[in-house]
Amino acid sequence: MHHTNMVKSKRVCTLLLRVLALCATIAAAIVMGTSHEKSSFFTIQFEAKYNHTPAFTYFLIVNVIGGVYSLLVLFFPAESLLWRFVVALDVVITMLLTSGVSAALAIAYVGKKGNSYAGWLPICGQVEGYCHQVGGALATGFAGVIIYMLILLYSLHSAIHPLHL
Repeated sequence: MHHTNMVKSKRVCTLLLRVLALCATIAAAIVMGTSHEKSSFFTIQFEAKYNHTPAFTYFLIVNVIGGVYSLLVLFFPAESLLWRFVVALDVVITMLLTSGVSAALAIAYVGKKGNSYAGWLPICGQVEGYCHQVGGALATGFAGVIIYMLILLYSLHSAIHPLHL
């Protein structure tokens, strides 16, 4: 009896983590996908939009992939042999999300601080709302990475110690 309660509580915990991962990744993709702002600098008009930057586009795509994967895994039957592949897929999704956040953070830093060596000026002074929205997407995406790391640790633990589900 005690063993079945423990198994059920761990399944609920895993389910909760996967739902949180789904919410974080989809929210990050939506917030990034809706980020844009028009501004002018002296007489020059310009628009800041996520798809003007390949790293932000990549961030959005990997978060959509992470969200879709999270949704699909929620519907896997508990006794399915597909769970053997879930550990490997959890590794891939965690790596994808980590690379997406890393790439987007690097570009966001340049947008905020510029790069005097390359002659790139910071743009966040001109498009403050855009930069705040991108920052929100990155924070949410980072939360998704942390949640996926927890899922991955649990998946690895379950694969190594299958009797301790």
